[in-house]
Amino acid sequence: MVDFNRSHRSAGNTSTHLGSGDARKRPLRETSPAVGIFFGLLGVVSFSLSLPMTGLALHSFPSLFVGAGRAVGAAILAIIVLAATRTAIPTVRQFVRIAIVAAGVVVGFPFFTSYALQHVPSSHGAVIIGLLPAMTAVAAVLRGRERPSLLFWVAAGLGAVSVMGFSAITHEGGAGVSPADLLLVAAVLCAAIGYAEGGLLSREIGSWQTISWALVVALPFMVPLTIASLDGFTWKVTPEAWLGFGYLTVVSMFLGFFAWYRGLAIGPMTRVSQIQLVQPVLTILWAALFFGEIVDLLVWCAAAAVVMWATLAVRARINATPASR
Repeated sequence: MVDFNRSHRSAGNTSTHLGSGDARKRPLRETSPAVGIFFGLLGVVSFSLSLPMTGLALHSFPSLFVGAGRAVGAAILAIIVLAATRTAIPTVRQFVRIAIVAAGVVVGFPFFTSYALQHVPSSHGAVIIGLLPAMTAVAAVLRGRERPSLLFWVAAGLGAVSVMGFSAITHEGGAGVSPADLLLVAAVLCAAIGYAEGGLLSREIGSWQTISWALVVALPFMVPLTIASLDGFTWKVTPEAWLGFGYLTVVSMFLGFFAWYRGLAIGPMTRVSQIQLVQPVLTILWAALFFGEIVDLLVWCAAAAVVMWATLAVRARINATPASR
């Protein structure tokens, strides 16, 4: 007989059932870290196609629509799921944290990447996004008030230098960091904050509940932007653009987070965040195999450098001990 009242790893809170009207505490039962790795990998594979699919969508849709419209479509799906499951409404304090998640992964990352990919190919963007594992670990450290080792900060800093060096070398004209690179870095920061906060919140209210409520919170802001983006739009949309937009709406903005936040919630968060290291490599691979982008040796070398430094950063973080709350 299984004792469902046993203490749980996520701070020993009592569980809450769907539809009970109280979403304050929904901790995970003890789960093998391997399960967290599996869900994390599933999420990363889903996200690895986001940049190429954004490029496809931009062939016909304006960037503002790609950034806002996918959030509106995903929010409609979220409302249907929340209503069908009669999911408990979060507390006011949890809604504040949900707003942070929404600002990072529903608003910030999609908008910054949509505008950036108007000017650079997705393979280039993938290298900048390669900073995300280390930045997610930084966000987790700051949010959890933990004390990482010196090696962690050194490796994270060298990873940032490697990415900026790549951007300067490959920038058209031979030198300097392009505005598109700065937009991609901003996207990384937004995603890192949204991932860390969302992973922590998923331990209380659940993974799919976290992204669903984040989409609902962002909806009043996204609808006017979506409508504004269609001013003068002719609706001459290619099938490829519909494919890209559909993938971004259903997978990148919704279903992918089911797995990703589940993996982060199971944790440990820094270990699961290491899986993101394969994301830029997968994105470059998809861009070359399916989207006809030419990937030169410099891009592959830059991706390898980012992966190396990010690996050191997240591995150094594992041995850190959390500070008292």
